Amino acid sequence: MVKNSSETTCRCPWLDESKADYVEYHDKEWGVPVHDDTTMFEFLTLESAQAGLSWYTVLKKRENYRKLFANFDVQAVANFDDAKVEELLLNPGIIRNRLKVKSAISNAQHFIEIQQEFGSFCKYLWAFVDKKPVVHSFDELSDYPATSEVSDRISKDLKKRGFKFVGSTIVYAHMQAAGLVNDHSNNCYRKKQIIAQY
Repeated sequence: MVKNSSETTCRCPWLDESKADYVEYHDKEWGVPVHDDTTMFEFLTLESAQAGLSWYTVLKKRENYRKLFANFDVQAVANFDDAKVEELLLNPGIIRNRLKVKSAISNAQHFIEIQQEFGSFCKYLWAFVDKKPVVHSFDELSDYPATSEVSDRISKDLKKRGFKFVGSTIVYAHMQAAGLVNDHSNNCYRKKQIIAQY
């Protein structure tokens, strides 16, 4: 909880408010519905890189990912070759895990296949929540689930289509980031703002 002038702003219980960049991410992006495929690919790539790590670890490397992954141009990433993989693995600006780097490339290829089948990846993904954000009611950190029935279904379908590092926990985190679910806590000032806007 931080003070803005004379007013107190409440934020989600999971947020470490001592980290300014984390607060900015929470205030401007987390939970805002994404309907742009490039942004959706960015979040999916970063969430997949997060597997086994904290989100903040990846968030700090986000700008490096943007530079090294062609601003998340899915066509460009889909065409990365073995030489590019080796180049990426030498760069400390990203998570240097060979399986994660290679999966980002193959996921880009499958992402394009979904775009071709559904018109856009966003159309495909939003259909799982009937095209509108699911608003949850959370008060405490302990209220937050790691997965949901919907994330289970999305994970299963993505895996069937060849995606890697898309377990249900990663998918649920992606749903939270991309606004398919509004998981801002009940007393968080952003919850009502996002509902009113979308």
